[in-house]
Amino acid sequence: MNTQSYLKGFKDYLKLERSLAKHSIGAYLNDVDKLIQYYLAIDKELILSKVQLVDLRAFITWLNEIGMQANTQARVISGVKAFFSYLMQEELIAEDPTALLAAPKLTRKLPDTLNIYEINQLIDAIDASKPEGMRNKAIIEMLYGCGLRVTELIELRISNVYVETEFIKVIGKGNKERIIPIGAAALKLLKIYINEVRIHLDIKKGHEDFIFLNRLGSRLSRISVFNLIKSLAQQTGSIKISAPIPYAILLLPI
Repeated sequence: MNTQSYLKGFKDYLKLERSLAKHSIGAYLNDVDKLIQYYLAIDKELILSKVQLVDLRAFITWLNEIGMQANTQARVISGVKAFFSYLMQEELIAEDPTALLAAPKLTRKLPDTLNIYEINQLIDAIDASKPEGMRNKAIIEMLYGCGLRVTELIELRISNVYVETEFIKVIGKGNKERIIPIGAAALKLLKIYINEVRIHLDIKKGHEDFIFLNRLGSRLSRISVFNLIKSLAQQTGSIKISAPIPYAILLLPI
């Protein structure tokens, strides 16, 4: 297979498995294209199975030399990491050269919102092998995809999810109801969490209808959600969270 064949498979993976929107898929492909441009610039053939860590470090140096800002470099590296992760998952390469690749360190204050790359970084930092992994993926997708406040998320109930019409009902500020569409990616993760993970919890009385529960079967708290996001951000190495608890909702669109 040539590079373009790998890219087509990656595109299909992002669309069918990750359920990403068209513009998000394009962004990932553009990130990988930067790596292709680098190999063209140094007049060297890109053989994905032979790419090594030293090559990728030289790639980062090149990004810096062409004037790319650190935050943009971090985004590109995130996309390249996702690409090689896909190649490993499909057993198209024997080793992941990005495993030890570090993105440029970014020191910045908490942004008003996180962009799609940063959201995907948070999701990619989640350990899916742990029981709470699918729950955490669903939490991030629901917060970002549906624009929920943290309080709305923890109050979300199974009885207020309308799968057939792809809407959820939440109680917002002033005890006002909001009807919000739920995207395909969020709905997919939510159904997996409810049907394959949550069903195995010993749910405490009075918490049966709340969707997001801790390992003891109780509704999650706002602090638990904030700590989750903070921990994932720290794992990415490129998102710094220094806001106090009350400002946790600023991490995601409201």
